[in-house]
Amino acid sequence: MLSIIDKYILKRYLATFAAMLGMFIPIGIVIDVSEKVNKMIENKVPLWNIAIYYYHFTIYFANSLFPIFLFLSIIWFTSKLANNTEIIAILSSGISFTRFLRPYIIGASLISIFVLIMGFYVVPASSEGFNNFRYTYLKGNGPEAMREGNTDVYRQINDNEFLYVNSFNSVSKVAFNFALEKFDKEKLVSKITASRLKWNPQDSTYTMYDYTKRTVGELGDKIEKMPEKKTKFSFDLEDLTPVIYIAETLSLDKLYQFIDKEKKRGSSNINIYMVVLYKKYSVPVSAFILTIIAVSVSYKKRRGGMGMNLTIGIAIAFGYVFFDKIFGTLAEKSTFSPLLAVWFPNIIFGILAIFLLRNAKR
Repeated sequence: MLSIIDKYILKRYLATFAAMLGMFIPIGIVIDVSEKVNKMIENKVPLWNIAIYYYHFTIYFANSLFPIFLFLSIIWFTSKLANNTEIIAILSSGISFTRFLRPYIIGASLISIFVLIMGFYVVPASSEGFNNFRYTYLKGNGPEAMREGNTDVYRQINDNEFLYVNSFNSVSKVAFNFALEKFDKEKLVSKITASRLKWNPQDSTYTMYDYTKRTVGELGDKIEKMPEKKTKFSFDLEDLTPVIYIAETLSLDKLYQFIDKEKKRGSSNINIYMVVLYKKYSVPVSAFILTIIAVSVSYKKRRGGMGMNLTIGIAIAFGYVFFDKIFGTLAEKSTFSPLLAVWFPNIIFGILAIFLLRNAKR
């Protein structure tokens, strides 16, 4: 059962966090509008599309900066409690510091569950809407810039087939210099080539131009040629050249399936996808770590008042973001373990949280 003090602190915890989001998200929107309004006017973006974009922006922005908002909100209201000598009264009544932390941990649990569910199912859709708008209306080359690799794409699409295209146009859905090789173990069985491969969305088929198929036989090869041939394949062009932020736009179950498929294909971008997956789990855990750090830093009444606590808090918060970005980029651009890179900030700041908590108990 929650005591009156528990309910009081928990209410302040959640209300201050909500107020922090309500205060900074409009500021973020205003800054974003001021930076992009000229592009929107130039490209004659419909007002409805802009409204939907800023709905997605709100979710994307809040999720990206959630650790900072949470950390600063805890420092803010805990410092106010300390300045009003409320914490001194609570601890002087015989309540231990660990017991004092209970409503904070409950609040961190509620927010972690909320962020976890949002990250699994809501944030991916908003990430897709946010990025699609940026690449459609605000960036040069539009949809072409959204693709991971438009030239010289060579990928394994299943255990026996390998696909190659020289280039791919995402607007017309046309691939050039197409080749599909089929193997039985290490032996080539057949090879299909075409100067162009066009995707037909109406019936999910492909049209090959200057089609040639070579079937390897024991006594001789069989060659089939046609100026144009329409057929179905087990792949689609979205799988061949996914958008650069594809992992961010997938719900949890689809992300697991996508990563499994890309591993079998030997994708060079697998580390990027793994970073996105691991962050879905690591970000909610950071709520507990940052909560303990924030309370340990701000529960005492300092000579510098709330300003000193906020200064310390901002330094720690941006230190966390710095480590998160540095190691995330390191994993994406090198052979550094994505799992270690994603969890490294939590490990470092978890150690800091334990150290500060032990000192606070004294």
